[in-house]
Amino acid sequence: MTSPSMSVSVVDRASDVTELDELAQLLRHLRRRQARQRGRAELTYREIAARTGWSIGIIAGYFGGRTLPPTDRFDVLVALLDATPAERGALATARDRVQENRRRLEVAPPSGVPDWPVPRQLPADSVRFVGRSAQVAELDALLRSDGAAPGGVVVVLSGTAGIGKTALAVHWAHRVAAHFPDGQLHVNLQGYAPDGAPLDPARVVRGFLDAFGVAAERVPVGVPAQVGLYRSLLAGRRVLVVLDNARDAEQVRPLLPGSPTCLTVVTSRDELSSLVVEGAHRLALDLLPAEEARHLLVRRLGAGRVAAEPETVAEVVRRCAGLPLALAIVAARASARPRFPLATLAGELRQARDSLDPFAAGDGTADARVAFSCSYRWLSPAAATLFRRLGAHPGPELTAPAAASLVGVAPAEVRPALAELTRAHLLDEPAPGRFASHDLLRAFAAEQAYRMDPADDRRAAARRCLDHYLHTAYAAAMLLYPYRDPITLVPASPGVTPERLADRGRARAWFEAEQVVLLAAVRQAADTGFAEHSWQLTWALGDFLDWRGQWHDLLAVHRIALRAASRLSDPTGQAHIRRGLARAYIRLGRLRPARTHLDRAIELSRLVGDNATEAASHLNLSLLLEHQGRLDEALRHSQRAYGLFRAAAHLAGQARSLNAVGWYHCLLGDHAQALACCRRALALQTRIGSRNDLASTMDTLGYAQDKLGRHREAVASYRQAVALYRETGDRYHEADTLVHLGEAHQALGERGPASDAWRRAIEILAELRHPAADGLRRRAEAAGQAVRD
Repeated sequence: MTSPSMSVSVVDRASDVTELDELAQLLRHLRRRQARQRGRAELTYREIAARTGWSIGIIAGYFGGRTLPPTDRFDVLVALLDATPAERGALATARDRVQENRRRLEVAPPSGVPDWPVPRQLPADSVRFVGRSAQVAELDALLRSDGAAPGGVVVVLSGTAGIGKTALAVHWAHRVAAHFPDGQLHVNLQGYAPDGAPLDPARVVRGFLDAFGVAAERVPVGVPAQVGLYRSLLAGRRVLVVLDNARDAEQVRPLLPGSPTCLTVVTSRDELSSLVVEGAHRLALDLLPAEEARHLLVRRLGAGRVAAEPETVAEVVRRCAGLPLALAIVAARASARPRFPLATLAGELRQARDSLDPFAAGDGTADARVAFSCSYRWLSPAAATLFRRLGAHPGPELTAPAAASLVGVAPAEVRPALAELTRAHLLDEPAPGRFASHDLLRAFAAEQAYRMDPADDRRAAARRCLDHYLHTAYAAAMLLYPYRDPITLVPASPGVTPERLADRGRARAWFEAEQVVLLAAVRQAADTGFAEHSWQLTWALGDFLDWRGQWHDLLAVHRIALRAASRLSDPTGQAHIRRGLARAYIRLGRLRPARTHLDRAIELSRLVGDNATEAASHLNLSLLLEHQGRLDEALRHSQRAYGLFRAAAHLAGQARSLNAVGWYHCLLGDHAQALACCRRALALQTRIGSRNDLASTMDTLGYAQDKLGRHREAVASYRQAVALYRETGDRYHEADTLVHLGEAHQALGERGPASDAWRRAIEILAELRHPAADGLRRRAEAAGQAVRD
């Protein structure tokens, strides 16, 4: 029996408990007291595990102060340690007090609401996350020590592929997100992507700047300056940065904040030793202990099925080497066949032992490919073929039509194979109709293709994939702007199924969903000898990226495409790409290289007698000259464009250039001549039904009318232009015309409508991260409009 004095001591001590380590001290006290009273050694963790069915690692966490036991487990534990009823009540109250304190610390809201965008980029946490309690506790301890390092705490989670680095990083990041009210940044650095092309840190920095609302025009040109701006933004803010799947320290360093208020978690298969030497904390993830691996299978297969075959489960865990990814795939295989005994699965793993020797670790104990091979061997021929073809896809996601093109079959024929791969956990479906795979699985798929498929078959699959994206992107581009000058595409291979896009809205949605894949496809095409695909894909992406204000991406893909096109004897392709490259440079305010590329585009167009492309280049050149304030020259080049378009009998081009001529007449003060040009442009555009260009001409017409004092007519013209821009999806020019509309209302003394027009313009410009939003705000406020976004 417990003595009254001891009982009082535990009760008194329990009343003072507020922290987890204090609660753990009481549990250890009860364990020692029980041993003294019974005259034998303390209960071991193994003995407690045998009596409760809990894992030894979990029990160690309870007694070590790393893990707070759930209420039901805590009650069982203190009863097992011979606590009296009075002690159990006091201890339960203490446990609840600890939980409440922890909850209050974790969910306390930030003080005040920041006026900058607060990025919340963390991927979804896994509901099946298990184990890693020691690492979570160590990370918690580092969080409590934040601010100790001048540049903030940096944690490197390292370990072999599939060990669960990303899962732990994301799980812990969600756990502590409330400690970082100024934002959580996340990026997959693709350090070990199958195509061997890790993300450029400069591109990541630009993405982070975009997440904080930095306008494209305000991003410095040089990478060091971009990094400096990124660190300046984070200075003094509490931001959590998760850099997943890093290749090496050089990729990571530019992305590390310089503020002690930030915390960075880096995951990598590399140890990143140089970062550790510089002060980063390393947490090396090992294979899951047998008990935690078993618990993972329980989570996925159910306790009953796992308990029914304990020896078989032990063998499965052993052959998967405790690798979480391997266990998850094997569990998916087992759950897809609930009537099969697990012994069958263990036998498959045993037989597959030597099928993937190149992927085995040095000692042969950690081999995720054993699990991959087992799942792969059970695939139907159609699913196996599709899986191998995935190695040729630029990633990270694909749709059923894209998968069908990879294999060379109709979409209806590929859907069963996609479903089979998803059930086998060789593919995931993160959104309806979109399929993704882990980079290890894509690497495994590529290796299987190299092992099993002839080189000609592999190249044909890669070609079909690029054909699919090129022909779909081209169709989407022509839906966005039907009067764009067409190009002659590389013919699609047999078996390619471009996606069917019924209208402009679906075309825009397709570009939004596929833009990451398309950007990767441009590079893959250039790197694998498909130069024509590279420049033609870039051409198709041009308007979409431009209208969305993604000018850094527009510049990057055109640079890649120019290198590819330069390898071809195709001056027409080079002219198109140089003109697109110049457009990107103009948008970013880099006028000197823009002029160089436009001059060369004009030369190449003349060389092949392409009047339309030469004319379009002159229109681009007139815009460049406008930015330089050289309006007379801008007018002359727009007039030159009109002459070339007329020589080519190009009606849409004639209308565009007439509008440009009218615009420059207007800027030069000849408003009557501007009106005449606009009327001629409108007549042509109405005749051919070019609604995209009609919007621009109506804006110019309204501007001329406003300058002539015909403000009511200007309002009508501007409103029509705004509606047309909204219809076509050109957000930037919609905002620009709304600014003009506000000016016309202001000239009429209509303060309410002017304020409304400017407010709508500010909303669009802010959405596009355009610096004109701030200037318009100041202008509106100065005019007494008090516009608020």
